[in-house]
Amino acid sequence: MIWRYVINGLCATFIHYIVLIINIEIFLMQVAAIANLVASLFGITVSFLGNKFFVFKNKDSRLVNQFFIFTSLYLSIATIHGVTMFFWADKYGYDYRIGFILASIIQFALSYFGNKFIVFKT
Repeated sequence: MIWRYVINGLCATFIHYIVLIINIEIFLMQVAAIANLVASLFGITVSFLGNKFFVFKNKDSRLVNQFFIFTSLYLSIATIHGVTMFFWADKYGYDYRIGFILASIIQFALSYFGNKFIVFKT
Protein backbone atom coordinates (compact mmCIF):
# COMPACT_ATOMS: atom_id res chain seq x y z
CA MET A 1 0.00 0.00 0.00
CA ILE A 2 2.82 2.43 0.78
CA TRP A 3 4.18 2.34 -2.79
CA ARG A 4 0.72 3.22 -4.10
CA TYR A 5 0.57 6.07 -1.64
CA VAL A 6 3.94 7.33 -2.84
CA ILE A 7 2.88 7.15 -6.50
CA ASN A 8 -0.39 8.93 -5.78
CA GLY A 9 1.38 11.51 -3.66
CA LEU A 10 3.94 12.18 -6.37
CA CYS A 11 1.17 12.70 -8.94
CA ALA A 12 -0.78 15.04 -6.64
CA THR A 13 2.40 16.91 -5.69
CA PHE A 14 3.35 17.26 -9.34
CA ILE A 15 -0.04 18.80 -10.16
CA HIS A 16 0.22 21.05 -7.08
CA TYR A 17 3.74 22.17 -8.06
CA ILE A 18 2.87 22.81 -11.73
CA VAL A 19 -0.11 24.96 -10.74
CA LEU A 20 2.11 26.80 -8.21
CA ILE A 21 4.66 27.58 -10.93
CA ILE A 22 1.90 28.70 -13.31
CA ASN A 23 0.45 30.96 -10.60
CA ILE A 24 3.81 32.60 -9.84
CA GLU A 25 5.53 32.60 -13.22
CA ILE A 26 2.60 33.07 -15.64
CA PHE A 27 -0.18 34.71 -13.59
CA LEU A 28 2.48 36.70 -11.68
CA MET A 29 0.94 36.12 -8.26
CA GLN A 30 3.27 37.94 -5.90
CA VAL A 31 2.38 36.23 -2.64
CA ALA A 32 3.71 32.67 -2.70
CA ALA A 33 1.40 31.60 0.12
CA ILE A 34 -1.73 32.54 -1.87
CA ALA A 35 -0.37 31.00 -5.08
CA ASN A 36 0.33 27.87 -3.06
CA LEU A 37 -3.15 27.80 -1.53
CA VAL A 38 -4.79 27.93 -4.96
CA ALA A 39 -2.42 25.23 -6.24
CA SER A 40 -3.15 23.03 -3.23
CA LEU A 41 -6.82 22.78 -4.23
CA PHE A 42 -5.76 21.03 -7.43
CA GLY A 43 -3.40 18.72 -5.56
CA ILE A 44 -6.07 17.90 -2.97
CA THR A 45 -8.55 16.83 -5.64
CA VAL A 46 -6.04 14.55 -7.37
CA SER A 47 -4.96 13.15 -4.01
CA PHE A 48 -8.50 12.31 -2.90
CA LEU A 49 -9.38 10.47 -6.09
CA GLY A 50 -6.11 8.55 -6.04
CA ASN A 51 -6.42 7.63 -2.37
CA LYS A 52 -10.04 6.56 -2.71
CA PHE A 53 -9.68 4.39 -5.78
CA PHE A 54 -5.97 3.48 -6.04
CA VAL A 55 -4.23 3.57 -2.66
CA PHE A 56 -6.76 2.44 -0.08
CA LYS A 57 -9.23 0.99 -2.62
CA ASN A 58 -12.07 1.95 -0.39
CA LYS A 59 -15.19 1.10 -2.36
CA ASP A 60 -17.36 2.22 0.53
CA SER A 61 -20.38 4.15 -0.69
CA ARG A 62 -19.73 7.02 1.73
CA LEU A 63 -18.07 9.11 -0.99
CA VAL A 64 -19.55 12.43 0.13
CA ASN A 65 -18.76 11.79 3.80
CA GLN A 66 -15.21 10.68 2.99
CA PHE A 67 -14.69 13.67 0.73
CA PHE A 68 -15.84 16.03 3.50
CA ILE A 69 -13.48 14.46 6.07
CA PHE A 70 -10.66 14.29 3.51
CA THR A 71 -11.16 17.93 2.53
CA SER A 72 -11.18 19.02 6.17
CA LEU A 73 -7.95 17.11 6.79
CA TYR A 74 -6.31 18.50 3.67
CA LEU A 75 -7.41 22.07 4.30
CA SER A 76 -5.70 21.77 7.69
CA ILE A 77 -2.59 20.35 6.03
CA ALA A 78 -2.78 22.99 3.27
CA THR A 79 -2.83 25.65 6.00
CA ILE A 80 0.35 24.19 7.48
CA HIS A 81 1.82 24.04 3.97
CA GLY A 82 0.82 27.67 3.31
CA VAL A 83 2.17 28.94 6.63
CA THR A 84 5.45 27.16 5.91
CA MET A 85 5.56 28.80 2.47
CA PHE A 86 4.71 32.19 3.96
CA PHE A 87 7.55 32.12 6.44
CA TRP A 88 10.05 30.46 4.09
CA ALA A 89 9.44 32.49 0.92
CA ASP A 90 7.49 35.62 1.82
CA LYS A 91 8.86 36.51 5.25
CA TYR A 92 12.46 35.28 4.98
CA GLY A 93 12.87 35.54 1.19
CA TYR A 94 14.19 32.02 0.58
CA ASP A 95 13.56 30.22 -2.71
CA TYR A 96 9.90 29.17 -2.86
CA ARG A 97 10.80 25.91 -4.62
CA ILE A 98 12.86 24.70 -1.67
CA GLY A 99 10.13 25.80 0.72
CA PHE A 100 7.68 23.78 -1.34
CA ILE A 101 9.82 20.66 -0.93
CA LEU A 102 10.12 21.14 2.84
CA ALA A 103 6.39 21.78 3.24
CA SER A 104 5.62 18.75 1.06
CA ILE A 105 7.65 16.45 3.31
CA ILE A 106 5.58 17.58 6.29
CA GLN A 107 2.41 17.17 4.22
CA PHE A 108 3.36 13.64 3.16
CA ALA A 109 3.62 12.36 6.73
CA LEU A 110 0.49 14.08 8.01
CA SER A 111 -1.66 13.04 5.06
CA TYR A 112 -0.63 9.37 5.08
CA PHE A 113 -1.58 8.83 8.70
CA GLY A 114 -4.69 10.99 8.42
CA ASN A 115 -5.92 9.06 5.40
CA LYS A 116 -5.05 5.65 6.82
CA PHE A 117 -6.59 6.11 10.25
CA ILE A 118 -9.23 8.83 9.83
CA VAL A 119 -10.55 9.13 6.28
CA PHE A 120 -10.40 5.63 4.79
CA LYS A 121 -9.87 3.69 8.06
CA THR A 122 -7.91 0.78 6.63
